[in-house]
Order: sequence, then C-alpha cells, then structure tokens
Amino acid sequence: MSFLDCMSCGFGAVILFFMIINSQVVHESEIPPERAQAETIKLEFEILEERKNLVMARNTMETLQDEQMRAADQIAQIIALIEKLKKELEEYDSVTLAEIERIERLQSDIERLEEEKNRLLAQQRQNEGEGTRVRQFTGDGDRQYLTGLRVGGERILVLVDTSASMLDRKIVNIIRRRNMSDANKLRSLKWRQAVASVDWLSAQFPADSKFQIYTFNTVAKPVLEGSEKIWLEVGDGNQLDEAIRKLRRTVPQDGTNMLAAYDVINNLNPPPDNVLLLVDSLPTTDQVEPERGMVTGAERLRFHYDAIDVIPSGVPVNILLYPMEGDYQASIAYWLLAYGTGGSYMSISKDWP
Repeated sequence: MSFLDCMSCGFGAVILFFMIINSQVVHESEIPPERAQAETIKLEFEILEERKNLVMARNTMETLQDEQMRAADQIAQIIALIEKLKKELEEYDSVTLAEIERIERLQSDIERLEEEKNRLLAQQRQNEGEGTRVRQFTGDGDRQYLTGLRVGGERILVLVDTSASMLDRKIVNIIRRRNMSDANKLRSLKWRQAVASVDWLSAQFPADSKFQIYTFNTVAKPVLEGSEKIWLEVGDGNQLDEAIRKLRRTVPQDGTNMLAAYDVINNLNPPPDNVLLLVDSLPTTDQVEPERGMVTGAERLRFHYDAIDVIPSGVPVNILLYPMEGDYQASIAYWLLAYGTGGSYMSISKDWP
C-alpha cells in the first residue's frame, strides 16, 4: 500500500469520525457550544495540515519520478556508449591484427630480398673469380670485364681520332671519301662505329665522376666549345648528351698528330686518372701544319715514340684501335703503350659495340 493511500484512508476516517461526533452533538451532546466550536476549529487545522502533507507527498513523488526518468536516460546513454566502445575495440583489434599480419609479410619480403641480394652478390663474386676474362688489370676504377677495358675513375678523358684515316679501313676508300661531301663523310661506317663506341663508353661512366672529350687530327680541341682545360660533370646528363651530338657532327679530316693529343693530358688540372684513346693508326705528323709529302713507316714510328714521352707517369691509357690497312706496326706500338701505362688494349672488330 502506498503512502498516498494511507493518507487518504486516514483523512476519510477523520471525516467519518467528525460526522459521527457532530451528529451526536446535535442530538445528545452536553458539551458547551464554545468548546464544540474550538474542537471544530482544531479539526479543520488538522485537516489543512494533512492536505498540506498530501501535496508535499505528491510533489515528492513527482520529483522522484523525474529523477527516475533522468536516471533511466543516463543509463541508456551509458549503455549506448558502452556498445560504441565495444564496436571500436573490435575494429581496433581487427586493424591491429591486420597491421601485425602486414608487418609479418614485410619482414618476410625483406628476408627474401636479403637472401636474393646475398645470392646475387655471391654469384657476382663467383663470376669475378672465374678465369673467363680477356684481360684483367689491377688499380682503381671500374672495369668492363667482358673486354678488360677500364671505364671508371674520378676524371675520365676521352681522346677521339678525327683524322681523315677514320673514314675507312682501306687506303683507297679513304682517299675516295676524303674528296666527298661532309654529309658522305659523316655516313662513313668506320666513323659511325667510332662515335657509337664513345656513346657506349659514356654510358659506363660513374654518375659521380667528371669527364672531358677531345677530338684530335693535326690539332686537339674539346668537343664542347669553351670547355678547354676544365672538367665536365657526368651527373649533368645534358652536357654528356650534347658532347655526343657534337661528336656525331664532327667531320674527319687532315692528318694525325698524337703529340697534340697527349698534350691535353698535361693541360688538364687536375690531370685525368683514366684516359680512353680511340685511334686507328700511328701518327702522320708532329706539326700543326705538316709539310706535304709522303711519310715513311719509320718516321711515323718515331712520331709515336716522341709523342708518348709527354704522357705523365701514373696515368693509364686505355686504347681502342680501329685497324687500318697497311699500318701493321700500329697494333704492337699501341699495345706496348697500354701495357706500359697500366691501361688496356682492344683491337675493335667491325660489329663492336
């Protein structure tokens, strides 16, 4: 039974009791009217007090009901928050597991790549240890072990023979092409092969090295105008590409002055640590303006030995010889030069590179 029911029953009992007493007073009461009036007023005050208590009880119940509703709302919010946190925790757990699996896969890939790297390094060491090289040389720089040709170094100088003999392998054809137009000269197979060789060599230069390309006939000059006595950066691909383009447009002509070519080695500061010489024959002169007339084989050999005297010690000269008809002493002379300087020697075939 609730508090309000109790109050209602009590209040009804008081009224009933009051009516019974009042009817008795009308017919039988011997109590004086003044006393009865006082009792009545007293009962009215009690009734008012009970009504007041009843209103306070109702207000208290309403307050409790409001608090109960607010508590229910808060409980619902807390339950929703708990569900949200549970979902986030489940998602976090799934993401964490995915990350763990991803990390494990990456570690597996790294281990596989390490194994592949070690295998390749071992294979490289095995290949370097095989005796299948044409020639091998000790010293600094990288080598192309297919040929034994050293193409590395910090400062690489390329000397390209642009004399008229680079037009062909046979003397008759050289004389014939020498009188043709420049366009025909540039289409010479021998000259195009020499340019292709320089192009191939330039592709082997280390990216952090420096280079210079000089052409020589009776005089020596850099392929790129204005770059005399200075080194160019290999890392700047534009300069290297431009040098190859200029070389392709260079027309072979005049005689061969090796003294002028070797002087380039002394004029560069600091000096090169690797020289690549592309040549086809022994020199025909040691003058900028040679005298007209025939040059004997003995004179050409003397020009050669006089010229190599100016090469500084410690600079390897790697020689690519494009054989010419009738110049049989050139091969042994240039081989001795390469051997004496610690360089390498190649006699170029018709289909190289």
